[in-house]
Amino acid sequence: MANLGFIGLGVMGSQMVNRLLDKGHAVTGYNRTRAKAQWLIDCGMKWADSPRAVAAAADVTFAMVTNVAALQAIADGPDGLLAGLSPGKVFVDISTVSPAASRALAARVRERGADMLDAPVSGSVITLQEGKLSVMVGGRRETFERVKPLLLDIGPKVTYVGNNGLALSMKIATNLSLAVQMMAFSEGVLLAEKSGIARETAVDVLTHSAIASPMIQYRGPFVLRMPEEAWFDVNMMQKDMLLAMELGRQLNVPLPTTAASNEFLTAARGMGWDKKDFAVVFDVLAQMSGVSK
Repeated sequence: MANLGFIGLGVMGSQMVNRLLDKGHAVTGYNRTRAKAQWLIDCGMKWADSPRAVAAAADVTFAMVTNVAALQAIADGPDGLLAGLSPGKVFVDISTVSPAASRALAARVRERGADMLDAPVSGSVITLQEGKLSVMVGGRRETFERVKPLLLDIGPKVTYVGNNGLALSMKIATNLSLAVQMMAFSEGVLLAEKSGIARETAVDVLTHSAIASPMIQYRGPFVLRMPEEAWFDVNMMQKDMLLAMELGRQLNVPLPTTAASNEFLTAARGMGWDKKDFAVVFDVLAQMSGVSK
């Protein structure tokens, strides 16, 4: 049993904590809204009143927040996690942020005698619940080896990709395909539907065809019925697309399908659908095609 901390108990973070508790670990958690974490407290998670208190209480602290601004908010200040770190502790950031921002934070963590890994994940709530999540890790290898057993308790596929920031580059390279695949799937469904094929039939065929990636298999049916709570909303998806395009500019890698798909996310935001799952790009394209929901 390990003494762990977890900051950011959103849809994915809370499920990770639940898995860690099921594995017998002691977990101290913090979230901006305590009410959202009450079910985890009822399951045995200890509550802390600040990121600093979490880091001070744990040997290894995980965090999963939305963006660079949110990461800086939990890291800095008298109640930030940096203030709670001390020699020998490890901070594992699961957030998807820019590689440069992550490397800068890692340097500050090491100034306190602790160490930091970036460990973004690939998968959805369903993937996590089914124990099929994939974890990419960047940082010092000796630190990776130390926390690898804990990461394996979150997901069965854990891959060390290199120095700090590189796991985030790998995650960004992975996530750009999510919106691109969803756009291509939506085009196929609408082409079939306007040809006279029932939408349900088109979805069934495509999700059992050669193009059916795991993401298409679990998100494709959203074009029939969107979930009440977004698994990964438009704003979050667009954040990752913009990270990809910025990295593409820095590395001189053209990303034409990423850029095109990103415009449909912007359109979704313009239509007031920013809090919906990014599969709502289907509805954007449907409106452009003259197809009703």
